[in-house]
Amino acid sequence: MPEGDTVHRWAARLRDALVGHELARVEIRRAPNGLRPPAPGVRVTDVEAHGKHLLVRFDDGATLHTHMMVGGAWQIYRPGARWRRPAHTARVVLATADGTTAVCFDAPVVELSRDTAARPTTRAADALARLGPDLCEDEVDLDDVIARLARLDPATPIGDALLDQRVAAGIGNVYKSEICWARHVHPSTPIAALSDDVRHALFETARTQLRANLGGGRRVTYRGGLAVYGKQRRPCPRCRTPIRRAWTGVDNRVTYWCPSCQPE
Repeated sequence: MPEGDTVHRWAARLRDALVGHELARVEIRRAPNGLRPPAPGVRVTDVEAHGKHLLVRFDDGATLHTHMMVGGAWQIYRPGARWRRPAHTARVVLATADGTTAVCFDAPVVELSRDTAARPTTRAADALARLGPDLCEDEVDLDDVIARLARLDPATPIGDALLDQRVAAGIGNVYKSEICWARHVHPSTPIAALSDDVRHALFETARTQLRANLGGGRRVTYRGGLAVYGKQRRPCPRCRTPIRRAWTGVDNRVTYWCPSCQPE
């Protein structure tokens, strides 16, 4: 699943390719709320990332919202380039007059809204309203994050809490494991068992790791790569104990940890 750093990178690339340009082709396929897509000739005014959500804004008042879930992706193609995914999986196609084309593939959430007083509430609006602070942004109120964390059931495992986008937006499964390893915390530890200092350190680490990977390239959280994610049975970088893997939490998400550095 794309995490916050990936979505912010997509947004930056889409801004460079689309903002200010007139679109010659606009296709939004199977938009569930049935609004008419912007017509050719419309211009893109902005592209924003909010956690794992991406918004494309048009000068006719329309806003396109996408969420990639597990397998979706935004890709940009120069004129004449061959698409790297099957055309029938494209949910959105936005092409400029010079042939630059942005394609959203396999996104399960594609919604369109318009800036009118009578517009209906969409899943996008509901989801964005519930998001916690975006950890990829320049300024983040970590006190707000910690306050939101305190509203959860005290028995909630910290691994689940890190993934809860209502607490803080942007953390996904990879970072969940990497953050807990970095702070020597077992992912199943109830949040009630963590001091305020440890809670703050976990989300400060999350913010540091996410922002360090906004530039693209290989994702790095520790010495040129990842510390534990995807490394079952390989030695822990700190203590050489074999890394463990299990499917944990309310959504049965894969989790990696060191049983020595991160005891239950």
